[in-house]
Amino acid sequence: MQKSWYRYWLMFLCSLPTIGLSAAASMAAVALPSVFSDHMVLQRDRDLPVWGWADAGESVTVSIGDQTQTTQADGEGKWSVTLKPLAVNRDGLTLTVKGSNEITLRDVLVGEVWICSGQSNMQWPVSQSWNADLTRATAKNAQIRFITNDNAGVQKPLADFVGAWDVCSPGTVNDFSAVGYFFGKQLQEVLDVPIGLIDNSWGGSACESWIERDRMAANPEMYGPLLKKWEETEAKPEMKDSYDEYEAALLKWQDAEIAAKKAGQPIPNPPNRPNTQMVQQHRPANLFNGRVAPLVPFAIRGVIWYQGETNAGRAYQYRDMFPLMIRNWRDAWKQGDFSFYWVQLADFQAERPEPGDSAWAELREAQTMTLDALHHTGQAVIIDIGEGSDIHPRNKLEVGKRLARLALAQDYGMDFVHQSPRFESMEV
Repeated sequence: MQKSWYRYWLMFLCSLPTIGLSAAASMAAVALPSVFSDHMVLQRDRDLPVWGWADAGESVTVSIGDQTQTTQADGEGKWSVTLKPLAVNRDGLTLTVKGSNEITLRDVLVGEVWICSGQSNMQWPVSQSWNADLTRATAKNAQIRFITNDNAGVQKPLADFVGAWDVCSPGTVNDFSAVGYFFGKQLQEVLDVPIGLIDNSWGGSACESWIERDRMAANPEMYGPLLKKWEETEAKPEMKDSYDEYEAALLKWQDAEIAAKKAGQPIPNPPNRPNTQMVQQHRPANLFNGRVAPLVPFAIRGVIWYQGETNAGRAYQYRDMFPLMIRNWRDAWKQGDFSFYWVQLADFQAERPEPGDSAWAELREAQTMTLDALHHTGQAVIIDIGEGSDIHPRNKLEVGKRLARLALAQDYGMDFVHQSPRFESMEV
């Protein structure tokens, strides 16, 4: 029954690109990925890549403020321009993209853009955090904007996702990342500039799912057993068949989505995810391809990250894996060593009567070692505000503030205490 349903979806989606592309061909229309929409925030003081799709060879003109740039779509219908850096704008600009049709994005602010990523403690929404009712009631700040990418995990890089930028309000903040919101709120109130927050987190995700597969394959001593285990899983017919059908349907849907945008038609719903680990958050590279790739090379200031619980059982490996992931993201964006700040794991589980080994302690150590391995990084220690019986501590406000201290001091040059305590020595 399930396989028949997927075949139906695949047949349905296969028909959509032909219809959409036929309409697009007659209109020679341009289209933009979802990260460009009304109410978006652009990163100030940095080159600004803008990209999208059109008919092969079509001339495309992009304008904002006093800037205008023209390019031509390549043989695959892809185009891109890089706008010059913009100064802060709190009032809103208009971004236009013109081929034979014209796309007009309104209320475009210019300020600071941060990605909020990781697993469930980053994904944890405002609605389930402490004082959610008060947080909602006071979330009346149109200078904060946010967008969420919740693509499935795949082995081929996706070019887009379904989403749009929201203006922060009591009606929109509820489901957004609480850590991300409190981080952004603190920045906005101190810096008095627009803040754009992009949430691509996935609860329970493993670090290896956020890394390109060839990066891990280049170190067989460290990652060979992990990749071999997955290769064995991927070869099982019951896994391979359902995934191959889903991936084919998803890629067809992506073509249909772009075609619909170009034709000015409603975007079709993506196929439902099969209930298999093949499309979920543990498979190597799945989330890099599904949740990172569609955002590259959108200009950003940096990333805040809350993850590690899933990798605690392999904490020694995390010493290499975590900095490998950060380098992978930085290389993909080609925007230099942008800032990358993370949350050290909180205290969790019952106290033991006698000292002993702890996977979580070892994971914290691996996180801390990354401070020495990479520049422009920072760690927010929250060992004092965890909840021993709950892996999801509800005090996300303090987590966001501690991350904000790192950014305010290290990115914006403000005189704030920002370095969390770090082990130096002990005596017996």
